[in-house]
Amino acid sequence: MMLVTIDPDLKQKCPRTALACVTASVVTCPSSGELAGELRARERTIQQLPNPSSVLAELQIHAVREAYKALGKDPARYRGSAEALLRRVVQGKGLPLINNVVDIINLVSVESLLPLGLYDLERVREPIVFRAGRAGETYKGIGKYDLNLEGLPVFCDALGPFGSPTSDSERTMVTAAAKEILLVIISFGGRQDIERWTARAMDLLTRYASAAHLESQIAE
Repeated sequence: MMLVTIDPDLKQKCPRTALACVTASVVTCPSSGELAGELRARERTIQQLPNPSSVLAELQIHAVREAYKALGKDPARYRGSAEALLRRVVQGKGLPLINNVVDIINLVSVESLLPLGLYDLERVREPIVFRAGRAGETYKGIGKYDLNLEGLPVFCDALGPFGSPTSDSERTMVTAAAKEILLVIISFGGRQDIERWTARAMDLLTRYASAAHLESQIAE
């Protein structure tokens, strides 16, 4: 099990931070019709709410915004990934289909309203710490320009920052070649329900990505 620790300074500024970490062997491939159907069903559930945009005011989304403020980042410019996905759904754009593992993570994110990180373990070098980004730190986000990491909560390994609740890096992204993954569920509102969503992610990975050697831990 790859150990992830939380930096004491980040914990002081965001005292309710909790991480659920899962490692697994997976088979990465295009999503099945059944998995795609689960994503579409979740979209419909949100879109059929009396006020679909109300999901953007839920406590989990608010907790991410408040954490970003505490770390010195504007949450209106740098949104958590769950909020970004939910905004797509509310706007009728739908959830993208990337590959089965990424699609599973996106499904759990919109179900839980929590940001999730997903990384190819072969591209990560221990130790891993969750801390605030420092001045001058950047990386190329997935499908994005270079991301200014100063003040963002970031995952860092021996090679530097590689992930964030806003956007993960191209260096550690999960492609069709990925065989071993690290998944992190990020809560800034405490560990309440985090075990539930860990179990949900592990079940989906087993069903749709032939996951094996699953291990999990919680860091607080």
